[in-house]
Amino acid sequence: MATQAEARIADLYRVPEHGKAELVHGDLILMSPTGGIPGRASGRIYRSLDDYEREVGGGYAFPDNVGFLVDLPHRRSFSPDAAFWVGEIPPGGQFLPGAPIFAAEVRSETDYGPEAELAMAAKRADYFAAGALVVWDVDVLRSREIRVYRATRPGEPEIFHRDERADAEPALPEWTFAVVEIMPPLRR
Repeated sequence: MATQAEARIADLYRVPEHGKAELVHGDLILMSPTGGIPGRASGRIYRSLDDYEREVGGGYAFPDNVGFLVDLPHRRSFSPDAAFWVGEIPPGGQFLPGAPIFAAEVRSETDYGPEAELAMAAKRADYFAAGALVVWDVDVLRSREIRVYRATRPGEPEIFHRDERADAEPALPEWTFAVVEIMPPLRR
């Protein structure tokens, strides 16, 4: 059993260049590239997290396509769109052990509908089971809001709109993010 799990983790290291995947239910789940608006949103969230890391410390900001290894019965990895992680960075190019304390999942065109909602809810539950404190569901394409889920209230998101500042308490004390920074311009 351990040999099979290690072989599956090894598969993550062999995803084609610039590819993104997660190990869920024993399957390597390849993730499609995203479009410009969601890509810019995840980049701006990361940039703000990197500023927080430099100013406050206490962990590391990571952009899209970084692997986090976890040991859940049905999930072995995450690859969020932006994250903040606490721990010692392994040498070389190894994936990070454990879940990030904060993860941002930015919706792409295919992240809508009943099936997508169920998959995202299951992934949030996995994040919390693995030790994440806060998970953002970032919707820049339709509802244009950030839903903030916290481990203490995983089914009760706090919703932040265009003119508000979203937070990631208790994972990132005193860090806030202006929602307008990631929203496309309003159509006139």
